[in-house]
Amino acid sequence: MTSGQSGTRAVDSLSANEFAIEIDGELVQGAFGVSGLTSLSLVDGQVVFPPLVITKMVQRGPELAANRWIRETLENPTARVTRKLAIIALDDGVEVRRWVFREAWISEVSYSDFDASSEALVEERLTIQHRGVEVIWAGD
Repeated sequence: MTSGQSGTRAVDSLSANEFAIEIDGELVQGAFGVSGLTSLSLVDGQVVFPPLVITKMVQRGPELAANRWIRETLENPTARVTRKLAIIALDDGVEVRRWVFREAWISEVSYSDFDASSEALVEERLTIQHRGVEVIWAGD
C-alpha cells in the first residue's frame, strides 16, 4: 500500500489552466484558452487534421507574434500564411508535453461580442488549420 498504508494512491495530473502557446518559438501572452487540441483523429481509416481554436485577449502591440500573424493573414487571406505553432502543457511551470503543429495557418479570426454593460475583455478567437501534429513528451 501507499500513502501510509491507507490504501490511497497519489495521482499525477495536469491542471488545464497551466499552458503556454508559442508561434515560431515566441511565447504568446494573453492567451485565455485552446480548444480542439487533438493528437490523432481517424475518419474511415484516414488521418484527418481537425482545426484548433486559440482564444486570447486583443492586444495593441503590432510586434507581438500573434498580431503579426493575424495582420499578414488579413493582408492576403488566401495565401495560407503558415507558422510553427506549439501548445505546451505545464506542471508547476515545468513543460510536460508539447504539441507542435506543422504548417499552421489561420482560417478564421472572430471576436467576442462588444457589450456596454460588460467589463469582460474582448476575446480574439483564431481558428487554426494545420498539416499535422507532433507530440513531444517531456524527457524525449
